[in-house]
Amino acid sequence: MDPFVALMRRYVVDYTNSHDLAVCDNIMEPDYVLRMGPHIVAGRDEAYKPATRKQLEQFPGLGLTVHEVVSNGERLALRFSEHGASVRHGGAVAVWGGIGLYAWNGRRLTANRVEQDYLARRRQLADGVPDAVPPPTPAPWDTVAREPDAGTERAARAWAEQGMPTLGDVVVDDGRHPATLVEPDVVVIDDLFSAGDRAAVHVTISGAFRGGLDGADEHLGAPATLHAAAVVAVADGRVVAGHVVRDRLGLLRALTPAGATR
Repeated sequence: MDPFVALMRRYVVDYTNSHDLAVCDNIMEPDYVLRMGPHIVAGRDEAYKPATRKQLEQFPGLGLTVHEVVSNGERLALRFSEHGASVRHGGAVAVWGGIGLYAWNGRRLTANRVEQDYLARRRQLADGVPDAVPPPTPAPWDTVAREPDAGTERAARAWAEQGMPTLGDVVVDDGRHPATLVEPDVVVIDDLFSAGDRAAVHVTISGAFRGGLDGADEHLGAPATLHAAAVVAVADGRVVAGHVVRDRLGLLRALTPAGATR
């Protein structure tokens, strides 16, 4: 088994799905850093574990299903869904997608830049109708590391610099509202790597809000920032398929601070 993939199996099976925070000590460095949207959770013991414990208290039966693993041996991307019943919402069940771009030092995880579709989670917890869990990838832990490819990275970068437009078989968020939320005036590539014809990329998009979020129409044209992560497939020099997860809830909260607790 590829060593990085083997480490991620421990991350998913032994730690996340087993709710065993003690495993973090063996798979993460003490200075592990998680970045999600504008937030930075720095420090395995002082920041990351408490944040995870809070999540597990809200979702005591939380599970994680893996849909895709992309690895070049040095970097690894995980596309997944988390799902469970929230004790804060009377046991309402939700399923929400995520994409994480992981780094390691050959022994333990050092960082993760991730986005999760918390707006989809909030919708399900509010209306009591959970989405279906997408099918798992059949053999995630048999994923073979593939060499980075400069052509794949060029194509993924060009697509990302356009604001990750919906094209081909690219699925955005929960598939319900693939609209461009923010006019991509400035796009910062925060992270990008490839493995064969697959690429993982994280961007920060700045520009004018274009709509597409319930309760935010009055803010059309307002300055906005959107964080997004993607795993894409490249063929003939262009992105042809993939998945994008955007921090829509973070964008909505920044536009409508008074509605942050809704």
